[in-house]
Amino acid sequence: MFEELLQPAVQQFITDHAKDDVKALLLKHKTIFDLPASVIADQISGKEKARTKLPAYYNSKEIIFPPNINIEQCSSEKTAAYKIELVKFLVGKNFSGCVDLTAGLGIDSFYFSKLFNHVDYVDPNEKLLEIAKHNHTRLGAENISYHASTAEEFIHDIKTKYDLVFIDPSRRNENVKTFLLKDCLPDITKIQDSLFDICKHLLVKASPLLDIQSGVSELKFVKHVSVVSVDNECKEVLFFCEKDFQDEPLIEAINMGKDEAIQKFSFHFSREKQTAIKCADKIGRYLYEPNASILKAGAFKTLTHSYEIQKLEINTHLYTSSHLIDPFPGRVFEIEGFVKPSKKEIATYFPEGKANITRRNYPLRVDEIKKKTGLKDGGDKFLIAFTSVAGKQLCVAKRIF
Repeated sequence: MFEELLQPAVQQFITDHAKDDVKALLLKHKTIFDLPASVIADQISGKEKARTKLPAYYNSKEIIFPPNINIEQCSSEKTAAYKIELVKFLVGKNFSGCVDLTAGLGIDSFYFSKLFNHVDYVDPNEKLLEIAKHNHTRLGAENISYHASTAEEFIHDIKTKYDLVFIDPSRRNENVKTFLLKDCLPDITKIQDSLFDICKHLLVKASPLLDIQSGVSELKFVKHVSVVSVDNECKEVLFFCEKDFQDEPLIEAINMGKDEAIQKFSFHFSREKQTAIKCADKIGRYLYEPNASILKAGAFKTLTHSYEIQKLEINTHLYTSSHLIDPFPGRVFEIEGFVKPSKKEIATYFPEGKANITRRNYPLRVDEIKKKTGLKDGGDKFLIAFTSVAGKQLCVAKRIF
């Protein structure tokens, strides 16, 4: 069907209708250019999803897009590019061969091909393999070999030694989402010994919901853990394992912003555990909310020793200072005042009845706060609800970073 989809008229139709409602399109057409309308709809919705997630794919001609679920599950180009930088730093100078054992749409394989002399793409889904192969060719990748195989079958038969093995176990097991490594497919905990027979370096991509310390305990030789967020949304947890490594792994929280700025914070679990913390007796002029990767990584106490800030309360992941800390890996607010949750008092700070509401360790949900205060979403100011050592509080603030 590739040839039919690549006809100039079909490609132009997909481009012209990129922002159309595909459901309405399916109601209107059974076929388009003698192709099932559902096939065209997949291309339109796939291309639109690729606009921000896969810009190189979106901006290239004659790219074939798979069903939406495959685009939703694949790495973004930003996170794939980050993996390359991580591997450059941790592997060193040996970039001869790499294998992607759960390659899927092949985004990571494509980026690995920019670094390694040769990449083996492995996936049992032959249709997805053909799409990935076609797209890689259109994007100019000529050093990738393709294998329609499961990861287990491939490593059982292969005799090659790799500089890096990459694996992204599926978190869908019999239509039930799973988050523990041992419950994913393939079960990395059962095949990791075989993997270390064919490589020194193993990179495992896990669910953002996976408990990091659980992952460290399930995997062998973990040297580095990266918690990766894009625009403050946690996307991936990466475990880099080096054969025979025995020391404590470094945990690194990464947040990549829209402006290409990258926030980084590194720590060890042992230091976090040993760090004593004193919460703020008084809230200063500024509030700090760590980015999603730091919150996921659990660097709650270590953060206070790296920056001159104090935690508001032991279970409240907000911090304060009397002077401005810049830069800070997260959002920074300047407090304008404190209010009670009454509509009359709230109205003096938010005359237009709009606010950006956020909460940390506060008994009411955001929708309940809206109902109680009469506020709607919008405006430039923030209403921040939290619990400090003094109790429940609401503050009015403006974001400065």
